[in-house]
Order: sequence, then structure tokens, then C-alpha cells
Amino acid sequence: MAYKEKDIEKLYYSIGEVADMLGVNASLLRYWESEFPELQVRKDRNGVRLFTKQDIETVKSIYHLVKEKGYTIEGAKVQLKNNSSPADKTKLIASLKAVKKLLEGIRDGL
Repeated sequence: MAYKEKDIEKLYYSIGEVADMLGVNASLLRYWESEFPELQVRKDRNGVRLFTKQDIETVKSIYHLVKEKGYTIEGAKVQLKNNSSPADKTKLIASLKAVKKLLEGIRDGL
């Protein structure tokens, strides 16, 4: 089976790539890294930050809370610590709806 180059996803993203994804400056991401213990970005031997998909999801949650919802840094820290970010809840609800639909399909097939 042939594959397309676009199908291969990277394991690590540079700070510039992540900044471009969100439309923010790299300096803001470095600041958030220093403020949020949940954001532990790996660095290579040269000190270059390597963001994983999980790191990017954390950054997106921080962005959502601070930039879209208007939380202060301290308020966003509390939200992340409580694991009650709106983005996580949205994903959970979508997953639960998919499971419900699957189970209803199985029930209807019986």
C-alpha cells in the first residue's frame, strides 16, 4: 500500500511551528512554559524545544483559557490543575456521544 507524504505525522514540532499554529509569538510560548508546570517541553542537547502532540494540546488549552476565555494566568493554572478545561470536556463529550451511537447501533442490531 502506497502512502502519501502528508499522511506521516511528526513526533516533534519546533517552537516556531507551534507558534505559527496558534498565531502567537514564540516568546509567549516560552513564557507559558515557565508559568505552567503542566507544560514540560523536551529540549535537545542544543536546548532546542521539541513539542509533542500532548504538549501542543496543553498549549491549546492554555491558549483557549487565556486568550479566548479571558482567564488570568493564575486562573488558567487553577483550571488546568483541576483538569476541567473546556477543551477537555468537549473532547470527552464527543467521545461519549460516539460510544453511545456505537452501542445504540449494536442494540438495534440485536
